[in-house]
Amino acid sequence: MNRKRALISDAFKVKRFRNETQKFGAVSKGDGPTDIRSTLETLMTLFPRKLFNDSLPQIVMKHQLYSIHNDKTLVDKELNKLREQGELLMFQLGFDADAFGLVFASDYKAKVLAGEDGRATRATVETFLEKLLSPCTELSFSKDKMLKEFRFTDSEITQLVKSGVLTVRDAGSWWLSIPNSGKFTKYFIQGRKAVLNMVKKSKYSEVLKTELEERRTTSHVKFQMKYHIHDIVGAELVESIPTTSGTLLRFVDS
Repeated sequence: MNRKRALISDAFKVKRFRNETQKFGAVSKGDGPTDIRSTLETLMTLFPRKLFNDSLPQIVMKHQLYSIHNDKTLVDKELNKLREQGELLMFQLGFDADAFGLVFASDYKAKVLAGEDGRATRATVETFLEKLLSPCTELSFSKDKMLKEFRFTDSEITQLVKSGVLTVRDAGSWWLSIPNSGKFTKYFIQGRKAVLNMVKKSKYSEVLKTELEERRTTSHVKFQMKYHIHDIVGAELVESIPTTSGTLLRFVDS
């Protein structure tokens, strides 16, 4: 694969380095439920609500937490606890098998219902949310579960797909989804590629994190730079190296 094709391909992948490199802001001591939740809430504040006219819930990618916490197993464990408690939902956003979006359940419910105002599908969506948020640890649902456990009809399932809370996974199953999140995915991917390119074009394909945060961005970068930096570090698309001048981000040449 040539370099150009590799960059485009790699921009969609969450990598796994053989040797762990210290991530910026990463902590390993004192990690716990409170720390993970606090990190999640902090990352949520970087989400650009106004960009989407406040129609989307705040979305954080699971791997973005890895840019702050070294212990991925602990992160996953605490996130699963929040899901089991009905506080958090996780979504497969479709552009990569290892990329999962996280949304607080209360925020998801509020945005979904606001979008359903005046629509014929609202009653069905409300029923779905009641069943979903009590609580939900699944990413997708089979037809058998939808019909027998949730007791929805084929017609009601069609309404849920139309409303955007479900998207077709394959014949007879559906992903849980965030209505109108297509634009988020588009901006996320193009922003990731643009920021990675900025790192690559820096001298020696490396740049100080503080310098990158202050760089002027192109129209392709719609989110805060910090949001994208947490993405590329957590996804291990760049190495994060502590130096006396601060954290250095180095482009990973695959």
